[in-house]
Amino acid sequence: MPDGNSDLFIENRTFDEMTIGETASLSHTVTQRDIDLFATVTGDVNPAHVDPAYAETDMFHHIIIHGMWGAGLISAALGTELPGPGTIYLGQDLHFRRPVNIGDTITATLTVKEKDAEKRDVTLDCVCTNQAGEAVITGTAFVRAPAIRVRRKRVTLPSVRVARHPETQAILARARGGTPIATAIVFPVDELSLMPALEAAAAGFIRPILVGPSSRIKAVAQLAGVDAAGLSIVEAADTYEAAAKAVALARAGDVSMLMKGDLHTDTLMHPIVAAETGLRTDRHISHVYLVDVPDYPRPLLLTDIAININPTLREKVSIVQNAIDFAHLIGINRPRVAILAAVETVSDRMPSTIDAAALCKMADRGQITGGVLDGPLAFDNAVNEAAAAEKGILSEVAGKADILVVPDLEAGNMLAKNLTFLAGAEAAGVVLGARVPVVVTSRADSPTTRLASCALGVLVARSKLGNPATVA
Repeated sequence: MPDGNSDLFIENRTFDEMTIGETASLSHTVTQRDIDLFATVTGDVNPAHVDPAYAETDMFHHIIIHGMWGAGLISAALGTELPGPGTIYLGQDLHFRRPVNIGDTITATLTVKEKDAEKRDVTLDCVCTNQAGEAVITGTAFVRAPAIRVRRKRVTLPSVRVARHPETQAILARARGGTPIATAIVFPVDELSLMPALEAAAAGFIRPILVGPSSRIKAVAQLAGVDAAGLSIVEAADTYEAAAKAVALARAGDVSMLMKGDLHTDTLMHPIVAAETGLRTDRHISHVYLVDVPDYPRPLLLTDIAININPTLREKVSIVQNAIDFAHLIGINRPRVAILAAVETVSDRMPSTIDAAALCKMADRGQITGGVLDGPLAFDNAVNEAAAAEKGILSEVAGKADILVVPDLEAGNMLAKNLTFLAGAEAAGVVLGARVPVVVTSRADSPTTRLASCALGVLVARSKLGNPATVA
């Protein structure tokens, strides 16, 4: 092959330059993203193609989808390697010999077999082998080779992200099992707060009790095409009365979860944290956000981004413990907890680093249990193993955190919104530490986030009611 075929340029072989027996190869390691992109481009959503678990039960379709991907690798080799730019693809005769699995490294090798000078047609033997040297595709390709030399700068392809959000879907699937949870929807007087509650009820998550002015709730329901006669409503004149009555319902055991409607979070939380009449426990109340980031290999919990503005060390103990207990609930048995700061070293000029060090020592002494802590860690050191290694940070947590504990609400809020709006993450959140879980969503949240947040609350409520089997 010509020396010009580098990372910067692609250069072809003309018909006259090609020789019988000449070869060229191109390799690629198969990822789930490759399969997802192929299915997205073709519109083929057959579960045998896009669901790895299903594909294992239907090997024929598993071979087809991965084989078609391999055929694409052959096409890429023809267009960029041999003959290269200017090639016209006339046809192919391929045979899929064995399955290609995610993680396999496939090498497509082309060998010039025949040349027809009349039309510059070339026949090439094609074989794709895996990392074990086993042939997965064999066959023949027919092309018309270019007559003139072409050398072009290699095009930089755009970065493409495929958002599968398996953790979000798993949470929704878990919540669909079991008895619906009696839930007070606090002041649902607009469509944005009423309809998600009714959708959650339709999904079998909750049994909604709407707390607010019945005339306004019914008017919104009618505008949305919902039969208002079937709604369970507790009359409350304004947001303050609605919040107080919802808390009273929880104290009486009439509901096992609260959901925020069209009112400020502070208005809802005030009666919840009231010393004598609220829903306090021995834990400090905090918010946990489950973030399903497409390019992160595990579910990521972020805390606290909604309740505690500038938590003290004592309050951070409960924030961390609430998140660890929640991680256990969703199946993370020994969560890795990263205490975030701007740097990874302890400094008396940065109180957040001192808190991080103290929390880690408290975990060592058994004051925080159920997880492994490390900090202070900068964000990159917490979620990227290469970044952690570059800084010489060696720990069970660095680069592979399950829980991120932010120093204050401002940092957490900005981080969460960066992940959702710029990184394509789906997210869901729930308030913990009270007698019942509280679902607090933002008006900017997507419908999926609203439903998934409700699902998280349902899982927590069921565990409190002594039915953990539904969330295992």
